[in-house]
Amino acid sequence: MRDRRGRTPLLLRFTRGGRVLFHGLRGIATTALVFPWIGAPRRQALIRGWSRKLLAMLNIEMRVEGVDIDQLPGNLLIVANHVSWLDVFVLHSLRPSRFIAKSELRDWPLLGHLIAGSGTLFLERARRRDTHRINGHARDVLASGDTIAIFPEGTTTDGREVLRFHASLLQPIIDAHGHVQPVAIRYRGPDGRYSDAPAYVGETSFVECFWRVLGERRMVVDVTLGSTLQASGRHRRALSREAEGIIRAAVLAPALGSESGRRDGRRA
Repeated sequence: MRDRRGRTPLLLRFTRGGRVLFHGLRGIATTALVFPWIGAPRRQALIRGWSRKLLAMLNIEMRVEGVDIDQLPGNLLIVANHVSWLDVFVLHSLRPSRFIAKSELRDWPLLGHLIAGSGTLFLERARRRDTHRINGHARDVLASGDTIAIFPEGTTTDGREVLRFHASLLQPIIDAHGHVQPVAIRYRGPDGRYSDAPAYVGETSFVECFWRVLGERRMVVDVTLGSTLQASGRHRRALSREAEGIIRAAVLAPALGSESGRRDGRRA
């Protein structure tokens, strides 16, 4: 049974939910009415600002450790473990990226419009050859100097483990002669204890998960950036296993800011 301590009152949940809904509608309007008229740098700045404001509305503090991602060039593939729908906005807060996602997400109310508007590449999993199409498109996007983010586990977990990565998703960055940036994501309470509130796993619906997140007074998301990996000339399986190992080690490490862990002081 989940610990009820630290949960927000019902009225506060509805108030917070209303603010997030309005913020989402503003985001959709921005992608539809503003993005077509501005350049990529401005779009990325708006995506980062919108995502950071969303985390602030949900009272989620982001603690970052490791490589300074702002110093990395384009042609970058971010690979991360996958726990929640929040992961997308955590990574956007860190570095606005184009995601590769299953096409079903495009049909989600509100969230689907936001994901599509930020330049997500949608994979039709029912079409056997669609992976080839997406990989080719991703290679071209990366080679042009853009950043793509993927969740190579192919599904979500509760955040306590890291599943085996699908190596085929890393082929585009090898073909583009770019770099891979492993990122580990962990959600915790303010005391550093594991939080299952954001876990979007099993039979949990998006509404149930969203309601749980609204119920948390405060959360922390630990983001650990491992060593950046050169992709050119690597075999995708070896590259995938190395990135997977880096992320798994970070997921199992002590919480950032705990007595046995360390924190570099960066914030979202």
